[in-house]
Amino acid sequence: MHGGRPAGRRRRRGRPVRWVILAAAVAVALVMLAPLALLVLNAFKTGGDYSAHGPLALPTTWSLQSFQDYLDRVDFLRALWNSVVISTLVALLGTVVSLLSAYAIGIGRVRGSTALLAVFLLATMLPQEALIYPLFYGAQATGTFNTVWSVIIVFTVLQAAFGTYLLSSVISTLPPSLLEAAALDGAGRWRILWSVVYPVMRPTLSVLMVFFFVWTWNEFYIPLILLSDQSVQTVPIALATLQGQNSIDVTSLNAGSLLSLLPTLVFFIIFQRTLSRGVTVGSVK
Repeated sequence: MHGGRPAGRRRRRGRPVRWVILAAAVAVALVMLAPLALLVLNAFKTGGDYSAHGPLALPTTWSLQSFQDYLDRVDFLRALWNSVVISTLVALLGTVVSLLSAYAIGIGRVRGSTALLAVFLLATMLPQEALIYPLFYGAQATGTFNTVWSVIIVFTVLQAAFGTYLLSSVISTLPPSLLEAAALDGAGRWRILWSVVYPVMRPTLSVLMVFFFVWTWNEFYIPLILLSDQSVQTVPIALATLQGQNSIDVTSLNAGSLLSLLPTLVFFIIFQRTLSRGVTVGSVK
């Protein structure tokens, strides 16, 4: 009987702490959701309603006029298709290139691997403004300017630089006995990669692919320079066309931002298990 009292007291003392943590988590969630709530409110307002009552008031009437104005001014379906194609191909190609190069550096005993990783890390830290001139002239010289391939090639290389830096450190921690056992069984380097390394790295690769997709989807500066033709522009560039030189249609801008946000939300909902599973596996390892 006496042994149960301290445990009961500890549980009672811990309850206020849990409530404080829960309240803090709810407050943080509300702060993070506040911009999204304002986006939804102003997307369903008319221009007159926004001018009369401001951004914080509820719409007097829930109207779809802002969405109609946005779709009339922007070829959203074309921009959506371009963004999906570019982001998907970059995510796939960037992950494959990252795995191959990280496997060569982490297991293949490439000379100067430390210097190579330093170069990859430096590539991820360079501002895009420092790269835009050689990328622009390179796209013109190769005939890929104003095509989706110019952006796909550029971001595949940039994302793969980060992916190589990340995966090489993970691959180098694989047990040598596992690789030696596969080699003793007669497996070559390619067989070891696809039959031993890839199954172990698959959760991490899935998470990396999701992040590559989202990062590429949100890119603005380089696609703005390399994709000047409206037929190949992405969703962020199409959204920027609503910002006039002297005025901004705020309600249409909010409607376009909401439409641009929906695909990434759907993508995260679909791959939520992949993200949580990859993070969990990585923490267990």
